[in-house]
Amino acid sequence: MYRVAVIGGKPAPIAGAKDLDIDVTLLHEPGKYDPREVAPHCGDIVDCSITDSGAMLAALLPRHQERPFDLVLTNTEDAAIPVGRVVEALGMPGTTERTSRLIKDKTLTRRALENGGLSPVRYRALASVDDALDFLELVGDRVVIKPADGVASLQIHVAETPEQASTAWKQLQDAGYRSVIAEEYLEGPVVSVDSFSHQGRHIVFGMSEYQMNELFVEWEVSTISDAAWGHRDELRAMTAQLLDAVGLTDGPAHSEYVLTPEGPRVLETHNRLAGSGAPELVRRATGHSLGRMFLTVPLGIDKLPDASPDPIAGAAIRFFTPPPGTITDIAGITGVEQAGVPVLRLPRGERAPHIIPYLGELTEAEVAVVLTKHEGDRVSALNSVKDCDNGYVIATGSDRRAAVARCAEVIDRIRFHTS
Repeated sequence: MYRVAVIGGKPAPIAGAKDLDIDVTLLHEPGKYDPREVAPHCGDIVDCSITDSGAMLAALLPRHQERPFDLVLTNTEDAAIPVGRVVEALGMPGTTERTSRLIKDKTLTRRALENGGLSPVRYRALASVDDALDFLELVGDRVVIKPADGVASLQIHVAETPEQASTAWKQLQDAGYRSVIAEEYLEGPVVSVDSFSHQGRHIVFGMSEYQMNELFVEWEVSTISDAAWGHRDELRAMTAQLLDAVGLTDGPAHSEYVLTPEGPRVLETHNRLAGSGAPELVRRATGHSLGRMFLTVPLGIDKLPDASPDPIAGAAIRFFTPPPGTITDIAGITGVEQAGVPVLRLPRGERAPHIIPYLGELTEAEVAVVLTKHEGDRVSALNSVKDCDNGYVIATGSDRRAAVARCAEVIDRIRFHTS
């Protein structure tokens, strides 16, 4: 039997572990996971901070000494750097603290790309509002000012004037961000690339595109991206170069690009599976499960394919984004169910630990709905990905466009009324 410690994250990467003869010890923070989702797949669950390497090491070391772990893994961004410290302290293989830091800090990522001569983008680490104003004058056009280690599309500001740049700087400081980066604004569609690496070999599986609001919060993800597919050879090669530049040799990666008129440019990368249900979209579109590979490839149970797969279908997920306010009614559910579409609802009064609950229960459904809110619950403004918490529709289609259309049809039939 294999023995693996998994730090934080959603249940998908550990689903089915016991069937694969993998004994999983899960370290997670109370309230950030649903025991009912994870317990069937774990031998042991330990409540522990996933950002404190000392606490994690204290929990893991005696267990490791009693019965050694084969791997210590994480699929959550907050835990990546401390987990790097833990694997080094235990003398185990895994992504190093240095690589995770290069990936999490967008200034360091840009520097690594610059040193490798890859994806030229003008950028500057900001220490003051004057730095922001100087960079805006240098670029002479729109710039993006954002946290260097930000997540969930929070606090991303586009500035065209000195007044806007000054306001962006002040808002970031007021929000507590001390590490800030400015970049030239990249014009073009945003696409993401889902890859998996093993012993330095990188294989691209999915290429997705987004629908986003004015705050860059994506409310729809679909794959395989029409926009990206025309650049597939370049994106596959660039992803390998990007991961080599930051020193990532093993595990999943989620890399975002802007398809500019001059060609693809790296927006950022992450050493984890993508959020918003994207790995399930990749599985539906290609037949390859990145969630399963999270455990099986590093353990040698499954082999990384020799080449990137071609799509066999399209897939999409779309989140319900009703107007902010208190829900007075949710109409149309019965009609959708009568049309043969399964609808799962979070019990009244419960709060899901993430925005895609029940996803693992819907793998056989071509189209399905999950609703996480009820009458009387609040709908928040869409200020970050975390606000996509009202429910979602997921669909498979003959191609990406067909899957998007199936999601839209269901979204149009289920109507949230808010006041």
